[in-house]
Amino acid sequence: MKIRLLAVGTKLPNWVTEGFNEYIKRLPQSFSLELCEIPAEKRPTNPSKISDALIKQIKEKEGFRILSKVNANHKLIALDVLGKPWSTETLSKNLNEFKQEGQNIDLIVGGPDGLSMECLNKANLKWSLSPLTLPHPLVRIVIAEQIYRAHSILTNHPYHR
Repeated sequence: MKIRLLAVGTKLPNWVTEGFNEYIKRLPQSFSLELCEIPAEKRPTNPSKISDALIKQIKEKEGFRILSKVNANHKLIALDVLGKPWSTETLSKNLNEFKQEGQNIDLIVGGPDGLSMECLNKANLKWSLSPLTLPHPLVRIVIAEQIYRAHSILTNHPYHR
């Protein structure tokens, strides 16, 4: 099973890359997680110049970049605060079902303003990590850790106790 994380943002701190890589190196090749970084759209530094229309335009441009990287044969899962919350056990069950169906996955994470409506509408599922607003760099590590934890459940590894 191949899982790709398509996430807006590049040039993140080293601790993010190190944390993400720590979990992906623990996964077997048969259950891989790959990161595909999507460049963020430039935002004005002056908050007074940021309007709802500009935010919508920024999300649409980022959404176009995300969707251009999505594999049409993969199940598309959008990470969105309004999505359905999954426990680790639910994630493990879902991943097992996708694997049994021979389905690879593209997980999409938007920029600071979230995902475009087009991304949300094209998604097969919407998953909420938390009702809290999480920093986007931290989301990458949380996803990698949860996928590793879900895999450990599937393989009866003691990591998930």
